[in-house]
Amino acid sequence: MSWRKDDEERPDSDEGDEELDENDYKTQKDAVLFAIEVSKSMLKPPAATGDKKADKDSALTAALKCAYQIMQQRIIAQPRDMMGVLLFGTEKSKFRDDSGNGTGYPHCYLLSDLDVPGAEDVKKLRALVEDDEDEDEIMVPSKEPVIMSNMLFCANQVFTTNAANFGSRRLFIVTDNDDPHAGDKQAKSSAAVRAKDLYDLGIVIELFPISREGKKFDLSKFYDDIIYRDPAAEVGELGGPKTSKAGDGLTLLNSLISNINSKQTPKRSYFSNLPFELAPGLTISVKGYIPLNRQTPSRSCYVYEGEEQAQVVQSETAQVDFAARTVEKTELRKGYKFGGEHICFKPEELAELKQMGKKTLRIIGFKKRSKIPSWASVKKSLFIFPSEEQYVGSTRVFSALWQKLLKDDKVGIAWFVARENAHPVMVAIFPSGNPDDEESNTPYLPAGLWLYPLPFADDVRSVDHVTAPARPADELTDQMRQVIQNLQLPKAMYDPRKYPNPSLQWHYRIVQAIALDEEMPESMEDLTLPKYRQIDKRVGGYLAEWKEMLAKKASDLQNNRAFKREFEDDDDERPAKRAKPTKKATSGGGGPANSNADLKKAFEQGMLGKMTVAELKDIMASKGISTAGRKAELVERLEQWIEGNL
Repeated sequence: MSWRKDDEERPDSDEGDEELDENDYKTQKDAVLFAIEVSKSMLKPPAATGDKKADKDSALTAALKCAYQIMQQRIIAQPRDMMGVLLFGTEKSKFRDDSGNGTGYPHCYLLSDLDVPGAEDVKKLRALVEDDEDEDEIMVPSKEPVIMSNMLFCANQVFTTNAANFGSRRLFIVTDNDDPHAGDKQAKSSAAVRAKDLYDLGIVIELFPISREGKKFDLSKFYDDIIYRDPAAEVGELGGPKTSKAGDGLTLLNSLISNINSKQTPKRSYFSNLPFELAPGLTISVKGYIPLNRQTPSRSCYVYEGEEQAQVVQSETAQVDFAARTVEKTELRKGYKFGGEHICFKPEELAELKQMGKKTLRIIGFKKRSKIPSWASVKKSLFIFPSEEQYVGSTRVFSALWQKLLKDDKVGIAWFVARENAHPVMVAIFPSGNPDDEESNTPYLPAGLWLYPLPFADDVRSVDHVTAPARPADELTDQMRQVIQNLQLPKAMYDPRKYPNPSLQWHYRIVQAIALDEEMPESMEDLTLPKYRQIDKRVGGYLAEWKEMLAKKASDLQNNRAFKREFEDDDDERPAKRAKPTKKATSGGGGPANSNADLKKAFEQGMLGKMTVAELKDIMASKGISTAGRKAELVERLEQWIEGNL
């Protein structure tokens, strides 16, 4: 859905929804072009160390595999994003369908043009990295030194032609050469000019350096003049780009994937430039984000599989009446049924009805953090971050508020309207600590302020809480404490990033197999399953002891209850059970009495069936047995009780 430049209002929607779905704000379209250097050092295989975890692929192969895996991830996670692969430093040259051997950009080979990745692109890249099918001799380094200005100008043309209007355009350079133009100042100056051209177009250059054999990648030799860093985006990232190292036990492929995933697509804000009124006359602007959201399979299109090759279905929507006539938009009226009649409204009247005030975030007071109960959460929290676009100095004021709330352990209570046509909400403004602090229990969440939606009075139900009385610690509790302590997660902390949704991954794995003509997987990898062997190794002995102790406790408790029951049955101080003895019980005729011994004797002699219904009910009531039913049912129920308890 398109938005206006000022991001204040959304265009008229035919659906009439009061609020946009939060998925519309999740991300913006991203275009990524991998620029991978082909050189002798990049093709050099790592030295054999005998370590199973050591690198086995060359730096070039690892970079191509990384691009292949990132392409697979993008197809699933961001199906509208573009991605391409450009090799530079190659003997052959190619730019798109140029049959002139790429004379415009010498030693640059556009392996995959910048576009939404398709199945054929993935297959082509997979054949190159996994099957080692280099029939065209693409990965042959040039004899002449690489000219970085040509590569940057080639990337410029790719972006301006294929992704001119994308909100995010990035060039990922993967190389192990920190000084491609050693001693050539003119070549360095030309490359810096080309990099400045990319920066002016809004294209961000990200460097992923590779170091080997203990040699440090020195950015000051060349790349400090190429990369334009955003200080606000690199807070806490000291030392510049992360360097991928080979031969240290961590594979180069995993290191590259980790570093590239850390540069994920910039998130589009849930709302932008929202006025944040701290006090009368003191207003700053903030942006809102949804860092945590439930992952579900998203369907971007329909696919027809009736032919040899699957094709995307072009769908059309039309509104028709009972006569199957297409209804024009001008004929539609929106309204509500009230009192048996339909009341129609004009579009401007509906817009006025939905108007609940301008979008704002206004603090109306403060409370102790302990005053906000955990059950008061009605929606997911929003993360807000200062924006200097509307009010200069918003970052300083925002930081002061965050530090004050953390210091005093308080939260702000605010009136919140996210957009012009959104419902107003009462929120608590919670501060989150720095992820690096030891007291922070969420290192995967950023430090800042969170909007915690609070329920209105109508949202709170009156529920009678039935709480069990607190039990004192006993031997079983102490023994189980040892089990729990030995099953703690690393640093006693749960990180959701380490446990992907297994059902979602399985869904996308099936889609990938269908699209790439791969074999259907037989089982899925579920990282949420408990590690039973490790659990048994850590606490197997403790659990065995706990089970023995539990069995002993249960046996003792059962014996105590049986003894207490028999003691109560033989107690003469119970007139309710002895007030009206039967004639058979007192006449010495051998009839059973209420004692367990006489009852068992009557059962063995078969005398229970000769008792009256009143006598049976009297005995069964004293034993806590149900007295409902006919005589035959009573006798059967009493016999079952005697067999199980006496």
